[in-house]
Amino acid sequence: MRVHLIDGTYELFRYFFAVPSHQTADGREVGAIRGVLGSMLGLLEDGATHVAVATDHVIESFRNNMWDGYKDGSEMDPFILEQFHPLEAALESMGLVVWPMVEFEADDGMGAGAKMAATDDRVEQVLICTPDKDLGQCVGGKVVQFDRRKGVIYDVAGVREKFGVPPEAIPDYLGLVGDTADGFPGLKGWGAKSAATVLDRYGRLEDIPLDSGTWDIKVRSAAKLAATLAENIDLAMLFRRIATIETDAPVSASVDDLEWRGPRDDFAEHVNLIDAPRLADRAARLADRRFG
Repeated sequence: MRVHLIDGTYELFRYFFAVPSHQTADGREVGAIRGVLGSMLGLLEDGATHVAVATDHVIESFRNNMWDGYKDGSEMDPFILEQFHPLEAALESMGLVVWPMVEFEADDGMGAGAKMAATDDRVEQVLICTPDKDLGQCVGGKVVQFDRRKGVIYDVAGVREKFGVPPEAIPDYLGLVGDTADGFPGLKGWGAKSAATVLDRYGRLEDIPLDSGTWDIKVRSAAKLAATLAENIDLAMLFRRIATIETDAPVSASVDDLEWRGPRDDFAEHVNLIDAPRLADRAARLADRRFG
C-alpha cells in the first residue's frame, strides 16, 4: 500500500498561476479549484488508492505568535484566498479525505499524517507530495518527498544531495538561511552553502562552535559568520523552532480512513458550480473501473 499526502495549499497556488483564470456567471474565481480537482483525479487515475489533502483552512497559525513577520495572508491575492474553502468542500465531495488546519499548518498535517501512516505495517511507502523544503525533515524510512510537477522523489540521500544536510538537520538549516516564503529571514550572511557546510560537520545549531578559530572546516567569511551566530543564537533557535514540523497536528486515525471509495452523490453538483461537469464524468468512470 502506498499513501499519498497532498499539500492542498501548494496545489491551489500552483494552479492559480498555471491555468487561465475562470470566473463563473456570478463572478466567482474558480480556475485554481478546477485545476486542483483535475490533478487529484489524475493522481487517482494513475493508481493512487489512499490519499489525504492537508490545507490551510486559515492562513495564520501558532507560528504567528512566535514571529511578527510570519506569513499571515495579508499580501495574498484575494482571488486565491476565496478559493480555499470551496476547494476543501469540492475535494471532500470527490471522496478525498481533507485535513483543514486551523491552529497548525498544512505542512504540519502532512508531517503528522506521514508519522501515522508509516507506523502501519501494511504501508510500503508514504509520499509527501510537495516541493516545500520544510517537509524534507520528515523523510526517512518509508517516508519520501515527491515533487509531482517535476516527477522527482527525494529519499534521505536525495534530501542530502539537494540541501547538503540530512533530513533531521533541515530545521537547523532553515534556522540559518531562513525561508522567505514563510516570512522569516534567517541570519545575515548565512547562505545555503555555508549553512550546509557547517551543519554537515557539526549537526545542530547548538553544536556549532561560536569561535570560528576552532572550526576544522573551510568556510568563506567564517569569522563573520561565527560572530553573527554568536550574537543571534537565540534568534536562530527561534527560526529553527518555527521551521520544525509539528507531527501532533490533528489528522485521521488510520490509513483505512484515507482509502478513496468513489465520489459522493453531490460531486456533480460541486463541479457544475465551477463549470467543470466533465470532472464528475471522469470520477464516475474511475469508480466504475475500480469498484465495478
